[in-house]
Amino acid sequence: KMNNTRDFTTFLISFFMIMFYSRGELLSSSSSSDSHSFFTFLKAVDSDNVLNITKISNPCFNNKLNGVIVRCNSNATNIIAINLDNMNLSGIFDVDSLCKLQNIRVVSLANNNLKGNISNSILLCRSLVYLNVTNNKLSGRLPKALKKLKYLKNLDLSNNNFSSNYMVKISKLESESDDVYRIEPTPSSLNSNNTNTSENGKKPWYSHEILVWLVLGVGLLLSSLYFMVKKSSKLMGESEMKKKHIVSPMRKVTNEVRLKGGVNSNSELVFFVEDHERFSLEDLLRAKADLRSENFWSSLFKVKLENNVEYGVKRMKNLQVSCDEFGEILKKISEVKHQNILPLVGYRCTSEEKLIIYKYQSNGSLLNLLNDYIARRKDFPWKLRLEIARGIARGLAFIYKKLDEREINIPHGNIKLSNILLNEKNEALISEHGLSKFFEPNRGTNLFSSHGHAAPERSLTEKGDVYSFGVILLELLTGQSTEASRIDLVRWVRSMVREEWTGEVFDKEVRENDQQGAFSLLNIALKCVSGLQENRPKVGEILEIIEGVMNAHEKQELEVSTSKCCSNGSNQECCSLHQIIPDTWDSPGSNY
Repeated sequence: KMNNTRDFTTFLISFFMIMFYSRGELLSSSSSSDSHSFFTFLKAVDSDNVLNITKISNPCFNNKLNGVIVRCNSNATNIIAINLDNMNLSGIFDVDSLCKLQNIRVVSLANNNLKGNISNSILLCRSLVYLNVTNNKLSGRLPKALKKLKYLKNLDLSNNNFSSNYMVKISKLESESDDVYRIEPTPSSLNSNNTNTSENGKKPWYSHEILVWLVLGVGLLLSSLYFMVKKSSKLMGESEMKKKHIVSPMRKVTNEVRLKGGVNSNSELVFFVEDHERFSLEDLLRAKADLRSENFWSSLFKVKLENNVEYGVKRMKNLQVSCDEFGEILKKISEVKHQNILPLVGYRCTSEEKLIIYKYQSNGSLLNLLNDYIARRKDFPWKLRLEIARGIARGLAFIYKKLDEREINIPHGNIKLSNILLNEKNEALISEHGLSKFFEPNRGTNLFSSHGHAAPERSLTEKGDVYSFGVILLELLTGQSTEASRIDLVRWVRSMVREEWTGEVFDKEVRENDQQGAFSLLNIALKCVSGLQENRPKVGEILEIIEGVMNAHEKQELEVSTSKCCSNGSNQECCSLHQIIPDTWDSPGSNY
């Protein structure tokens, strides 16, 4: 057994040494590849060598290039932007070599004499955000691939020689300058004969980087299998025990299951609500439960009683806590009552299981709303985003105010979109407050915000919750969900701000309604997600900023409404009266 352990340890050390060496090789290879692709592209667009630029190993280290013609990432390994406006270039727009720069986000080639076309190789520019080729001599059909660049927000193709019969419909962005455009695809405008990437622009499925990682992965897999086979019988036994331990009698065998087989009737329910809101254990036993989500620590059921009242029942699993302590902690949690915190209805605890009962919210979570907005199933207006942000901030501020006053050390610890529920008025309700108390490190368990919401230090503190709330603010501003997409949203926003493309961070709905307010919210969000705890603001400061943005937005809406009223000639009397007696305009006793 000791030999096996020693062999496995030796293998792991060797494996990680190879990984670090390979990583260095990959970084070097990435930088070299970008350099080659950039100078190939430069040679194509500057065929007459007007710029007189000599090829070097890494353009990111050249003061003449970096910051002037190109911009690179913070590691100086990848080119992310190219600016060749007004350079009197008369070469060919080589899309193939351009899109071999895998991290290219900004390309501006305006006011030159470039020829050529935009091939479907443009699809390989997957990170492209901005493309400006106005005032050139480009021609041909516009490719279908332009539609598929999901990050492309600004596109200017004006004043070229593209075939009018195949021209993609272009319209100006309302909130941008006059010479910035977007695509509004129409089927007849697309090149249906050239749907694949051009032969020269095809990128092989394999590459040096992929092959290296593939070999390392296969090596690790085979070695792991070798050591695992030796202990297969033991592992199988442990697996069966774990399976019996984790699988709940309440599991979703069909679409609807009954709670009855999974509830020990020897223990009654404990409630934190008024008598008229309570129900019996028998009511719960007769109810049908629809499994909504499940993970290692818990299962969430939507339970509908016979009187049609719905509850959310969370079945906790693998908790190392006695029923006395379980009840004591939940009692403290129930005392934190606020309109933006989901109230705790009650609980039930036995040696076999622990149930926590909440009022069910039929409007779902903030994650559901954002995903529906991304899929264009629902609108998500800027005002509603502000109201939800304010609700979360108010709830958190109350939690930490209670901590200060009563010294109840129960932070949230798991702030994320799916834990922000929406009531029938779409008001934010913070759910699962206090459950982090059951997952403290001293219990041998751990529960933190996942999918990009957790603070780097992973601490159950106000500063940790502030970080998580900062990520939610970024999600509201960008219209992107870290839980759904698994993107590192904090890193992406920081990179956009660092490269002075801050305006491109905002979602269209935000940008078109209140860009000034959005900048204020972005500033406080970036402070929230600071890597240093001491640099993060208090929840009260965040709430103050959000309310300031809301007040300014409401004032702006009122001014616009008044302006529309006054601009209509038939409403001059209405307008003047409104200006004279604004305080009584909407009062019940007003005749107007």
